[in-house]
Amino acid sequence: MVEHLVRSLLGMPQVTQIMVTRNIPETLALPASSIITEIDNMQPRGFGANHNAAFEHCHQAYFCPLNPDIEFDENPFPFLLTASSETGAALVAPLVLAPDGSVEDSARRFPTFFSLAQKLLGGDGGRYQMIPGQACFSPAWVAGMFMLFGSAEFERLRGFDEHFFLYYEDVDICVRIWQEGMKITLCPQVGVVHDARRDSHHSGRHLRWHLASMARYFMKHAGRLPKVV
Repeated sequence: MVEHLVRSLLGMPQVTQIMVTRNIPETLALPASSIITEIDNMQPRGFGANHNAAFEHCHQAYFCPLNPDIEFDENPFPFLLTASSETGAALVAPLVLAPDGSVEDSARRFPTFFSLAQKLLGGDGGRYQMIPGQACFSPAWVAGMFMLFGSAEFERLRGFDEHFFLYYEDVDICVRIWQEGMKITLCPQVGVVHDARRDSHHSGRHLRWHLASMARYFMKHAGRLPKVV
């Protein structure tokens, strides 16, 4: 997945630097390119810690954390960069589609005890109803598989909170964006494909990480969520 993603990115003129993190030792057949920086961890790190470490190598005006399971049917960056410039958003994101073309729930209202209970009972859990091609809008938070930050804004936020090892670090940084008086823009006019693993649905370890991160999020933000405008 990483090799395919990197090859796709190399074909996009707007992408001028790529950081690839090996969280565990593995052999990757990456294309030869001067814009690729490879980062090898001595020991596994969490989602936020890995992206924060990658950002230390970033010399561009924008920083885009990407999951390796992202695929492209089109180049989303021209539209997203224009949207970022026009809206002044600290973070922009595309519509996220499943491999079958259905719209994933990559944007939601902030989790609350009520919304989680509603989701357990079959509700939408605060999910925004989105369709391809609709106008850009400002959601409370967007999922971390594709997030395009202005580098100055990411630095101002001091990156991801590394106390979240995996899960909810994307929610947390979006809460902090709104708390800092900045905004988020999602653009359904462009999309990316996400071949999701859904590890927390069938892995006990990932489920424990998910629950621990959920608890940390509520301890940090319950009753103190910012207003989304």
